[in-house]
Formats: sequence, C-alpha cells, structure tokens
Amino acid sequence: MPILDLYEHGEQRRNLAHFATLASLAAADGIISEEEKAVLDKFAFRLNITDAEYKEVMKKENKYPIETPHSSERRLKRLFDFFGMALADQNIDEAQKDLIVKYAVGLGYSPEKAHTLVDKSVAIFTGKIDFEDYLFLMDK
Repeated sequence: MPILDLYEHGEQRRNLAHFATLASLAAADGIISEEEKAVLDKFAFRLNITDAEYKEVMKKENKYPIETPHSSERRLKRLFDFFGMALADQNIDEAQKDLIVKYAVGLGYSPEKAHTLVDKSVAIFTGKIDFEDYLFLMDK
C-alpha cells in the first residue's frame, strides 16, 4: 500500500471524527434543527463524508474519538467549527457550551484555558464584546 493511501485514510478518519463531534454538538439539546442539519450537510460536503458515514454518525451512540490536531491554529479551527455548529440556530445553550468546553479539553487545552476560550468565543460570536476587543479584532 502506498504511503499516500495511509495518509488519506488517516486524514479521512480525522475528518470523520470531527464530523461526529459536530453532530454530537448539534444534538446536545436533544434535537437537530433544520438550520443545524443544513450546517451539518455543509460540513459533510467539506469533510468528504460519505452518505453511509453520515448515517452511521447520526446514530445515537457516537463511537468516534476526538482527534487532536498538533498545530494550535488547527485546534482553533476545530473550535471555530464547533461554534459554527452550535450557533446554526442563532442560539447557544448551556448544554452546547459545556460540550464545547469538554471538546476543547479533548483538543488539548487545560480546563481553565478551555473555559476562557469558550467564554471569549461566545462573546465574539454573539456580538457581546466591548469596544476595545472589537477594535483589537478589527486591527488584527
């Protein structure tokens, strides 16, 4: 088997695990809304998730572990995706927020850092940031 095949298989496994995490986040409140389903469909397309994999992931029991990227930028990208999923219905509830903190710890952040990142992200994504933070984000 060529080494490229192994890499592609590993990358697909990571994509599938990430998609499963997103699906769990969408279902954290007990239902998957139409908006959340639309976002999941977009992620499935972007992550090359097959129909069979999609159906398997949507079952109640999620058997896919969190895959931790090595680079901090990729870990933040995963968190960004989590917030995109959580806010698909323009609402983030405590169950989703707690689940994102759990996933952030799974991505390698300390519990304190995970809570800080999630709190800041919620403020940014929901527009509840003060002017100094807005100015910093605009200058960056």
